[in-house]
Amino acid sequence: MNDLIWLAMSGAQALTHRQSSVAHNLANANTAGFRADRSVFRAVPVESQQGSATRAFALEASAAFDPSPGPVSATGRPLDVAVAGDGWFVVQTSDGGEAYTRNGRFEVGPEGTLQGVGGRPVLTDGGPLAVPANAQLSVGEDGTVSARIEGQPAALLGRLKLVNPPPSELVRGEDGLMRSRTDEPVLEDPGVRVSAGALEGSNVNVVESMVGMIALARQYEVQMRLLQNAESNEQRATQLLSPSP
Repeated sequence: MNDLIWLAMSGAQALTHRQSSVAHNLANANTAGFRADRSVFRAVPVESQQGSATRAFALEASAAFDPSPGPVSATGRPLDVAVAGDGWFVVQTSDGGEAYTRNGRFEVGPEGTLQGVGGRPVLTDGGPLAVPANAQLSVGEDGTVSARIEGQPAALLGRLKLVNPPPSELVRGEDGLMRSRTDEPVLEDPGVRVSAGALEGSNVNVVESMVGMIALARQYEVQMRLLQNAESNEQRATQLLSPSP
């Protein structure tokens, strides 16, 4: 009887985790460059005293994300940049490390540096990019950033650091940015291309996520019924085994 309780509980916990993941995806359906979370679970057989695996627990195997690209829309804003195909922009974290994002909504900060999501400095092949005052920026297909000041020729400021690690080597941090699983900086990939004046949207499928939430709610109800059945069976067993007065 205890096996039923533990199995139903593990199933309910797994469904709760998946529900939170789907809710997080829906909350970021309009976040530029967002990659939908994926919850991967594995079945662990429960061995009885005879050694036969008749039931299985649901345990989380790994936390991953959907690497498929989101829709790209033209904005006409020079500092809106979308990665064309696979690849990531690199921003500097508060501790001086690197984080990776597909959100290419850039702007020039008050200190004159090119900033990305959350005001984090955007990294180039020479570190954070310093922008001259009153300069108009343009971004080339290969990530080169040029500045033009009225009455002066265009000047090359640097090239955006663009990386393209396998999705399995990245993990999402608490701030929503991706990081290397090994905590080592990812090497630059000169083959990554970008498109200026455009922005990539979230790859979350809202309809699919809503249907998934409904299905998860129904599956959770099944697990709750199993727990109620286990409790009812325990009560009946107690009554049958209790000595008669």
